[in-house]
Amino acid sequence: MMVRAFLIGVFLCAVSFSCLAQMWPEPKAPAIEKADPYVAIPGAALSPTPKSSYSGIFDATKMAKTPDALIPAVNAVGGLLNDLAVGGTLRSNTHFVLVFHGAATDGILDNEHYRAKYGIDNPNLATLSKMRKMGVELYVCGQHLAGNKIDPKTLTPDVRVAADAYLVLLAYQNKGYGVMFF
Repeated sequence: MMVRAFLIGVFLCAVSFSCLAQMWPEPKAPAIEKADPYVAIPGAALSPTPKSSYSGIFDATKMAKTPDALIPAVNAVGGLLNDLAVGGTLRSNTHFVLVFHGAATDGILDNEHYRAKYGIDNPNLATLSKMRKMGVELYVCGQHLAGNKIDPKTLTPDVRVAADAYLVLLAYQNKGYGVMFF
């Protein structure tokens, strides 16, 4: 009798999990495959659409928890690009800027210098290159580089040196960009 009750319980759990798994659409990452995928939420109050328009600046200060992962801000922008691609938002309606300073600067080292520091290839480089080609603007804080004596030649050429990260943040906020902190 206990075996039968146990088997019925296992069956009911399996059915419940199966139903739960079918409740949500499959996650998709059509724009940036290494970033978080997007799940289109049926009936959501606010979702991306082909007519949506977004402008955001992402303040990248944190390095990834492990050297083989994307910097949190890079992952966030990539995930958002996936959101918008799934929602059909036109690329011409997306205006994103990433500005790196602090610990996040390690994530924009070229492969040679990243490998020397962490023993592996930089997992951010291909994603940053793809983002730049998609129109995402990439900056690094010149004040951070100067203060830490970091040679800009050790960084990916996809990132431009700005005078100061705070000036970049203010300039884009003055243009109406929403700011996100990572």
